[in-house]
Amino acid sequence: MTVGLKVDLYWYSIGTGDFLHSFFSTICVRLENNVWGSRFPVLMNELYSGKLDPQQLEEALRELETIQKELERINPDQVVWDKEDRSKMPPWGDNISPDIKALSDYFVTSSGKNLISVIKRALLDAIDEQVELEIKSL
Repeated sequence: MTVGLKVDLYWYSIGTGDFLHSFFSTICVRLENNVWGSRFPVLMNELYSGKLDPQQLEEALRELETIQKELERINPDQVVWDKEDRSKMPPWGDNISPDIKALSDYFVTSSGKNLISVIKRALLDAIDEQVELEIKSL
């Protein structure tokens, strides 16, 4: 099953639920000292739960920009596939593109786009339209 972001009538494809969970798990472990939502409550608690209301979008964008900057300083071998089971590994293991130099570049959607860029685009579109941003499964 694929997941994505829905903004009004727009769909932003992400990939599997496990892949998206890995993004949030990596943020929690590497940037929040293993305390989910402690630094980035809007993205980690509200968006991860499924929805951002229009009044939360600007703060979510600020959080995402901070996350991106901080992940740029962390090597891709520091990815966390599942916070709850740290023994789990990505399906591709350590076989990643040599172009991936940091965790900010590690997460690539099923359509080949940088996940952070996709989330940012969805946030900007939701801000422009002043509508909810939702995580949905197809």
